[in-house]
Amino acid sequence: MNHDFGTYPWLIAYRDLNPLHDVTSRRDYKEKYYDRLLPLGLKYTELLPWGGKLTSESIKFFSPIVIWTKFSSSSSKHEVLYSAFMEYYKAWLGLMEQAVEDTDPSQITCNLEAQHRYLTWRAEKDPGHGVLKRLIGEKLAKDLLRNFLFSGIDELGSKTFLDYFPEYSIEDGTINEKRSIIGKGFENRPWDKNGEFIGNDLRN
Repeated sequence: MNHDFGTYPWLIAYRDLNPLHDVTSRRDYKEKYYDRLLPLGLKYTELLPWGGKLTSESIKFFSPIVIWTKFSSSSSKHEVLYSAFMEYYKAWLGLMEQAVEDTDPSQITCNLEAQHRYLTWRAEKDPGHGVLKRLIGEKLAKDLLRNFLFSGIDELGSKTFLDYFPEYSIEDGTINEKRSIIGKGFENRPWDKNGEFIGNDLRN
């Protein structure tokens, strides 16, 4: 399989098996889906170091095995990144094979809303929005985020971004363009080697 990561002098890379629910507050969910994957996450934590500040608001949508990294473009790093993609993809396929269909209507509704909330957040506050805006313009960037990268917003629910995140509302009823309202973020990885959240000690 050929893969071309371009010829830019530096790259920003993100890879995760995104949780439906907040793994910092839902310990049962974290243990069920992520504890067995921690060795995989640790492997790439060492090969692809943490890439800089992520906002306190966005961290709840990531798992303890998230790859968030920046590096100077090189063939060796490209190979590591591609290897990470393949291993995470295989891990996802494994989870899909083991998945049991949920038949509880209330849990299905809860899961659908959690997915819709996640898509709504990413379409509006995705860290890559600024890069896309510079490359293709604001209108096309928003369309790409909403209708391709994070499609499903219109199909899964009717709540708006401000329904889920009212703290971002400003006086005229529009969305505050700031990426963070809290104004704090994580310069370092906010999980330890056991997948325990240590971010409360790392916020800056």
